[in-house]
Amino acid sequence: MSQGFLKSSIGKKVVMGLTGLFLISFLVVHCFINSLIFFNDGGLTFNTGAAFMAHNWLIRAGELVLFAGLILHIIQALILTLENRKARPIGYAKFNGAANSSWYSRSMGLLGTLLLIFLIIHLTHFWVKSRFTGLPGEDANGNENLYAVMQETFKMLWVVVLYVLSMFSLAYHLLHGFQSAFQSLGLNNKTCAPIIKKIGVAFSIIIPFIFALMPILMYAGVIK
Repeated sequence: MSQGFLKSSIGKKVVMGLTGLFLISFLVVHCFINSLIFFNDGGLTFNTGAAFMAHNWLIRAGELVLFAGLILHIIQALILTLENRKARPIGYAKFNGAANSSWYSRSMGLLGTLLLIFLIIHLTHFWVKSRFTGLPGEDANGNENLYAVMQETFKMLWVVVLYVLSMFSLAYHLLHGFQSAFQSLGLNNKTCAPIIKKIGVAFSIIIPFIFALMPILMYAGVIK
């Protein structure tokens, strides 16, 4: 991609689409690893998966790409939001946006901001501890016990509520963002659009639901 293309409105949307799809793929991997707690074996299976993620050089390198993609996604979103506001004529304030688009598609900036705040808290709870401050001992298999951190974190009701509410924001963000990413890349044609829409709706419900279910079941003592 040329520098001129990347600076154009279309180029910025393409970057948003590519980084969005990359972050979506990360959500799938992250959800799969975290779902290992559903084995309900005291975290042994989950800790094994977490250890693989932590010590695999390809995954560690992917973390750097992930953070770069996340930052680029946020920056491009801010730029596009500001440009869209500047491009609106004065009379546009009288335009009834609700008649032409869903509320969540018009609230991507707010939903994204809420998710950014949640992400910072989430990284503080888990990623910082696993990478820098250390974890509380090892499990029966000799793996670092990240599961114990989950148990300690999800004992707090306010944290559980925060995580669940944040998953509602994620669901609505994905409901628009999933389809929008394909559209930005020109892959949302008449043939593919209905399929992408159905997959997007399913994805935006299933992934946040699984993420929200984890703290709820741990707080309720169903997963021990």
